Amino acid sequence: MRTLVDETRAARLGRRVLTVPLWLAAFAFVVAALPVLLPLMIALDVATDRRLPRTRLVLFAVVYLACEAIGIVAALLLWPTTFGDRARMLHVHRWVQDRWAGALLGAGRHLFGLHLVVEGEDALQPGPFLLLSRHSSIADTLLPAVLVGWRYGVALRWVIKRELLVDPCLDLFGQRLPNVFVRRGSGEATRELAAIRALASDLGPRDGVLIYPEGTRFTPRARERAHAAVTRSDAARAARIAGLRHVLPPRLGGVLALLDACPGADVVLLAHTGFDGVSHVADLWRGGLLGRMVHVRFRRIPAAAIPPDAAGRVRWLDQEWAWLDDWVAGSAAPPALHSTSGGDAHRTTAPRQVAGRNSAGLQ
Repeated sequence: MRTLVDETRAARLGRRVLTVPLWLAAFAFVVAALPVLLPLMIALDVATDRRLPRTRLVLFAVVYLACEAIGIVAALLLWPTTFGDRARMLHVHRWVQDRWAGALLGAGRHLFGLHLVVEGEDALQPGPFLLLSRHSSIADTLLPAVLVGWRYGVALRWVIKRELLVDPCLDLFGQRLPNVFVRRGSGEATRELAAIRALASDLGPRDGVLIYPEGTRFTPRARERAHAAVTRSDAARAARIAGLRHVLPPRLGGVLALLDACPGADVVLLAHTGFDGVSHVADLWRGGLLGRMVHVRFRRIPAAAIPPDAAGRVRWLDQEWAWLDDWVAGSAAPPALHSTSGGDAHRTTAPRQVAGRNSAGLQ
């Protein structure tokens, strides 16, 4: 299937002619400049912040650009060796994609001292399912690939914003795999909604589709704009989502299209805290991610608990997002821990119940 419904081959080639050399040149430059850049960052950090946030960020940039370079080379080598064998092509490209994301998440955990706690992983088996994820940071997009794709072998298909195609690896690998890249703010145009439906039309027992219903990263300002938009279009819905404080009201087009295409699939919510307030590189520069506790919770809702009609599904989705908002409020960790040594933990027991709103589905 076509992952971009309105892009010509010439436009795709034109973008890659710019981005691939640019990222490779950036990697070469950073490596060459590291003997000078690293001492400068250390000196700056010693003078201003002994947690060394700028030094850590520079080292992470080296890892990121190295992963990009390796991914670009892998993409060039894999294409001719898997051409004509779709099953092998999908398997190999997903394997590389998940390890790429795992390398970045692992580097982030160790360099920024992240502590990862995961709950409810039993919700990920069996498939197929639709995965609805909270979106609060530039970093949380690594969680599905690592925790769902790599760890549990689920072949995720992504609904993702097309601005990310400036990343060569996401462009090269993402467009060889069954994903859909959508224009943010388009309201999911007719052709994009058709592509999203097609994405979920033939899911197997080891497949899943990932979508970020909020459409963009959470910020207080984005929340105000989203609430205002809902208020202008649907007063009854505005009353339902008025209490949301930590998440954006979900956009409806993509989620409803997926539910229409795969009505028998369960839904899994991916809730998380710990990345909040880290939405730009400048936040990393200031040390905003150092020592964070990242708390992840998976929660599965059986297909039988999802209403069959569109209006009922909208109310159901708003109710689930209200549960997510309550969970974030009750599970938010302190901004940073004293330690900066990375670690993780896994729990299958449910966290404490959050008082307030109720929702149907498995707890």
